[in-house]
Amino acid sequence: MSLCSLTLHELHEKLKKREVSSLEITRSVFDRIAATEEKVRAYLTLCEKSALAEAKRADERFQTGGAASPLAGIPIALKDIFLTQGLLTTCASKMLQNFVPPYDAAAVKKLKNAGAVIVGKTNMDEFAMGSSTENSAFQITRNPWSLERVPGGSSGGSAAAVAADQCIASLGTDTGGSIRQPAACCGVVGLKPTYGRVSRFGVIAFASSLDQVGPLAKDVTDCALLLEAIAGHDPSDSTSVNTPVPSYADHLDGEIKGLRIGISRECFIPGMQPEVEKAVREAIATLEKKGAVLEEISLPHTEYAVAVYYLIATAEASSNLARYDGMKYGYRAAAKDLTETYTRSRAEGFGAEVKRRIMLGTYALSAGYYDAYYLKAQKVRTLIKSDFDEAFKRCDAIVTPTAPTTAFKIGEKTEDPLQMYLSDIFTISANLAGVPALSLPCGFDSGGLPIGLQIIGKHFDESTILRIAFAYEQATEWHKKKPKL
Repeated sequence: MSLCSLTLHELHEKLKKREVSSLEITRSVFDRIAATEEKVRAYLTLCEKSALAEAKRADERFQTGGAASPLAGIPIALKDIFLTQGLLTTCASKMLQNFVPPYDAAAVKKLKNAGAVIVGKTNMDEFAMGSSTENSAFQITRNPWSLERVPGGSSGGSAAAVAADQCIASLGTDTGGSIRQPAACCGVVGLKPTYGRVSRFGVIAFASSLDQVGPLAKDVTDCALLLEAIAGHDPSDSTSVNTPVPSYADHLDGEIKGLRIGISRECFIPGMQPEVEKAVREAIATLEKKGAVLEEISLPHTEYAVAVYYLIATAEASSNLARYDGMKYGYRAAAKDLTETYTRSRAEGFGAEVKRRIMLGTYALSAGYYDAYYLKAQKVRTLIKSDFDEAFKRCDAIVTPTAPTTAFKIGEKTEDPLQMYLSDIFTISANLAGVPALSLPCGFDSGGLPIGLQIIGKHFDESTILRIAFAYEQATEWHKKKPKL
């Protein structure tokens, strides 16, 4: 078995015992990228030279007994939304195609401090706007399980790279499901932490009250180790919360007896792929066999989540993306005066989906419509959060499907944005409420495509959802399956 196909915790044990070197692991990853990248197209930028130098430094630290971190010497990929000092950061947009940041994002700095080896920047939907990674200005990433299908989005490159063994783990961002939905499509584990758990400093903003940084990994243990490395208070991010970070991996004991798991009446909807419903119901039965107590709950405002999200997220995007005006940095069109510079730079620099969302958001915030749309959406958001508060009085976690279908074909939904937006119907509520949620594989459909199970937890209770996910993972073999590339 090649080194690139192993998990983070397996490689950490081998590194500690001096059975392998970080240089060997990193070379194995780049060999895998060379063999598969033409098919998958997960990366926008690779940094092999600096990665091999980092790996060499990690090996030197291991030799002197100074590399205890589980991430030391481990090759990790980053969604191209994280600022990386001296390394191209495009957000998959023509607007930032030549942008090289002068500093690292907080999460990137933490990875580097832990000794991780950064292998490259992964493809995504432009400015994180999309559910399929088809909105990238540069290329379409393909699902390693079926190359004519999407890997999900917007962190599709990060999920595809993990599934294809093109890295050991990766970081993504999640605004409405952008970590969990690609994790489900690609058969990996993805976690959106509680809002405020991980610093967003140095992450290019889409919707500031919803964006969250999180890990994508091959199994639950890796996910826990990665979250532990990046979580914690950061004074540079005013939304970062100062609460202690537990040792997440230490809570993974496989014991869930007596834990109350909520099953929402609203989570099995008409039009859902029957194989998805079947797999999720079987996963729930497995959790019950492991000793969990099932509680029927209701999240009555779920049906409004997509509409609320597309008002709040677009309004915040309209505000956040106003800075790309062709003046300070980013793409600048040749023009005869200031007004033309603004209009042409934005018209040429942004893709169709980004423009669509800026226009929707600007409209929702405009005089005469603010109260009818944006303000009303904020009030319904409060109701959605209240639904979760009520439900969590009766249960410790909630289980739902991650997405209503498995990965769809490339081009299948590009003509119908509304159908695309509905891909996130089960994931959006967690962002609106600010609660943590995780997706892990729970089966495959008849076409051999992965199905995702979502576990939602209370604020800052990532430990419980990781425990439940780990118990389920131990009872099944889904996470061990690999795509044949």
